[in-house]
Amino acid sequence: MALSDGLDARVDRLELPFNEYGVDPYGISRKHVKDALRLFALIYRYYFRVRCHGIHHIPQRGRGMLVGNHSGGVAVDGAMVLTSTMLEMDPPRLAQGMVERFLHKFPVSSLWASRTGQFTGLPEHARRLLEDDRLLMIFPEGARGTAKLYPDRYSLVDFGTGFIRLALQTRSPIIPFAFLGGGSAIPTVFNAYALGRLLGVPYVPLTPYLLPVPLPVQLEIHYGEPLVFQGTGDEDDHVIEGYVAKVKERIAGLIELGRAGRQHRGLARKLLP
Repeated sequence: MALSDGLDARVDRLELPFNEYGVDPYGISRKHVKDALRLFALIYRYYFRVRCHGIHHIPQRGRGMLVGNHSGGVAVDGAMVLTSTMLEMDPPRLAQGMVERFLHKFPVSSLWASRTGQFTGLPEHARRLLEDDRLLMIFPEGARGTAKLYPDRYSLVDFGTGFIRLALQTRSPIIPFAFLGGGSAIPTVFNAYALGRLLGVPYVPLTPYLLPVPLPVQLEIHYGEPLVFQGTGDEDDHVIEGYVAKVKERIAGLIELGRAGRQHRGLARKLLP
């Protein structure tokens, strides 16, 4: 069986209400998902050689929020996380991301984003998806997270608080994850904000080799145990901020766990004859 046949079969196993035209109520297209998976599976398996840990923490069915750190100057992390739920889960699941508004300014990226279930990060979109028992991917650091320079690639900037209120309002478990390697794949040394404004994007990350073309660095995703918080979403700010701190702490711990493993494997390779 060809690689593409196996990938197409995984898309066919998605538990989404596609109609006779292969389109679900949100406009997600089975054909577009298949085309995207063929490309991203090659990148995932053979270019970045992604190592995925803890995939069993993601619920096989029902609502859930994948919440993690941004790593890398462009959306390599989001693409590989989405690919991991399609390739590593059984049955496969389509995670849906809340993307930056600028992606929908460009006709091609707007079409592909919407046809594969990646919608503008508006609270009403996220709430509706979760209430329909979808799997949602959120990066609470926002664009500030992808703007990290190479020395800060493992750091965490301030998290927004909206994702916690959303989790409480929809009674959704939060599955924390750490994404490692993105800052090495795109070693950003400077963010060109003026150039970004000219191009209609927040900024353009510049690397020692100038262009933000990802290097073939091995990437890792570490999923942690789900976090469930009790409340209605109307709690005082200090309560919400406390929950945010717990999620951030868990993600930081997963990052350190992943870094320790990478360092250990790197040392082992040096010691091999």
